[in-house]
Amino acid sequence: MEPEWNDSQPIYRQIRERVVAMILDGLLKEGDPLPSVRNVATETRVNPLTVLKAYQMLEAERLVEKRRGLGMFINAGARGLLLAAERQKFLTEQWPEIHATIERLGLIDELLGASAPKPRRGS
Repeated sequence: MEPEWNDSQPIYRQIRERVVAMILDGLLKEGDPLPSVRNVATETRVNPLTVLKAYQMLEAERLVEKRRGLGMFINAGARGLLLAAERQKFLTEQWPEIHATIERLGLIDELLGASAPKPRRGS
């Protein structure tokens, strides 16, 4: 995790989002351990309590579990839960704005044409 933060949301939420992205991208799989709070805090140069707060959010969402003396681990089914939640979030929060922009710019035909299969040469 690189220590680049934006000012639009708290750092603990940004850490949570990075872990979520790692799960969705398959970098962290079911049963994998999360990096320790201390390591993340050192690498990102943030207070360990900030990292702990992010991890507690993930635990409250049942995406990770704490194993006493071992750390935090990705729960079985975490990726599926995230996919469902992120898809719903995209459809309700981001897609309406994207769709409106596409319509406003008259890009529907161009975008649909770009995704249509191209005819083969010599056929």
